[in-house]
Amino acid sequence: MTPRIDYYKAAPKVRDAMMAVELASRETSVPLTVRELVKVRVSQINGCGYCLHMHTQEARAAGVSQEQLDVVAAWRESPAFDDRERAALGWAEALTRVADGEPEDTDYAPLAAAFDEREQAELTLVITTINAWNRFAVGFRMVHPARS
Repeated sequence: MTPRIDYYKAAPKVRDAMMAVELASRETSVPLTVRELVKVRVSQINGCGYCLHMHTQEARAAGVSQEQLDVVAAWRESPAFDDRERAALGWAEALTRVADGEPEDTDYAPLAAAFDEREQAELTLVITTINAWNRFAVGFRMVHPARS
């Protein structure tokens, strides 16, 4: 796959705006492991190899287990996730697939039970941010580093 453009160089103001949002998403009270699980799952849904490469490594470094990474695509069927992780993953899927229909109360109820209102807003920022990064990376065909 050949990258289309280097959007970092092509539009520094866009890069800076995205980085400002990224930095804000990193300063939330949502646990790092939950944020990284969400980034991996959203990147799977969006087919973003570049972000999957990055966030699976960052998830491991944050303490996400290999078992969780192995089964995150099937999190509903796996006992490897706690209630907060499940609520976050469900909300992430609902927002990432918003074109299929607005999130249902059945998507929101677990989120509301597991996260306070501040955390809900912060988690939504994390989900929104990784969706935006995925669109840049997929749209411009970003290529992750390959093993030698």
